[in-house]
Amino acid sequence: MPRTTSDVQAFEARATDADLDDLRARLAAARLPEAETVHGAPAGSRRWGQGVPLADLVDLVHYWRTGYDWRSFEERLDRIGQFRTAIGGLGIHFLHRRSARPDATPLILTHGWPGSIAEFTDVVEELADPEDADAPAFHVVVPSLPGFGYSDKPATTGWGTERIAAAWVELMGRLGYDRFVAHGGDWRGNITTVLGGRFPAHVLGIHSNFAEGPPGLSMDGLTEVERRWAEETHHFWHHRAAYAKQQATRPQTIGYSLVDSPVGLLAWILDKFAEWSDTEDSPFETISRDRVLDDVTLYWLTRTGASAARIYYESHNSLDPGLRVDVPSAITMYPRDIEKTPRTWAQERYRRIVRWRSPEAGGHFPSLEVPEYFVQDLREGLAAVLATHPSGSTSGLDGSLDSDLAG
Repeated sequence: MPRTTSDVQAFEARATDADLDDLRARLAAARLPEAETVHGAPAGSRRWGQGVPLADLVDLVHYWRTGYDWRSFEERLDRIGQFRTAIGGLGIHFLHRRSARPDATPLILTHGWPGSIAEFTDVVEELADPEDADAPAFHVVVPSLPGFGYSDKPATTGWGTERIAAAWVELMGRLGYDRFVAHGGDWRGNITTVLGGRFPAHVLGIHSNFAEGPPGLSMDGLTEVERRWAEETHHFWHHRAAYAKQQATRPQTIGYSLVDSPVGLLAWILDKFAEWSDTEDSPFETISRDRVLDDVTLYWLTRTGASAARIYYESHNSLDPGLRVDVPSAITMYPRDIEKTPRTWAQERYRRIVRWRSPEAGGHFPSLEVPEYFVQDLREGLAAVLATHPSGSTSGLDGSLDSDLAG
């Protein structure tokens, strides 16, 4: 089994006071447009029909400038444990929290866009060392995608989801985890699908909020609910996905605004938190302002608005139609997520679905919207995955670590 080497280095995130002062100055000097012409509409989707309402943005900008505490987020990252290592010539940042439990299983959590490692900071501890002794425990690894957060920005093309998945296998092996389980949704689900399909020798199984079936499947035989899912997903990609088309075709162009204007960056990301969360009006019905600003401020301070957008250029519609996942898979379809796949379609790609759930609440960001349910669902899903392996086949997964740098 691979052993940790000095290639893994401890890391601390520390924004300079000058960068934080500059952020506040830019927020104070922001030039804003007039209010949307549906101003005054009742709460609900119509109020957000032209994008982020001016009043909501003004309130959040004021809080970002005067009340939000970035240093508390840096402290949370340090408590979990931060590291960097170079893979394929690119520096990869990741969180690593080893469980105290001897029976813990290695788990890699992959974020998506417009998310970041900030999506998982509130659930890592409970996954690693659950209060319930009967709950499964995990050695948790949360990498920042290339071009996101404190990972390096690729200087050339080629860092698509296939290459990222291969890098995750190398990362886990470098930490001493030759075999592991994986979770993701959105881009993270795409990468997790590639992990399960391409690397079955290393991936014991997957848990995903994303289950894209092969193209061209018929709607014949779908239930009424499944038919509605398919129609909603089709409507999303044809009428509400301009952001994806922009980032897939012209990431550099939108990148200038995202790196130069904190208000522009905030609005670009907040729009997705609002539209993709399971709420009636505002994302802050379920997600705190601080958690959204943790995410947005991370993009701002690391100047990754453009580099993160390029994942769409590299990988949009790139999932191999012929890819099949034969490792055990647990899949959860949250009701307000942007892509929901009928199980009969999912089974054409994920050929060993051991657990399928369709909860009553939750959207695209379940670890932030419904964190208690998310943790319980992830535990139960991965327990079902691990139960498919013969007794003893998952023993020793914690690895043998040489260095405290591994966390």
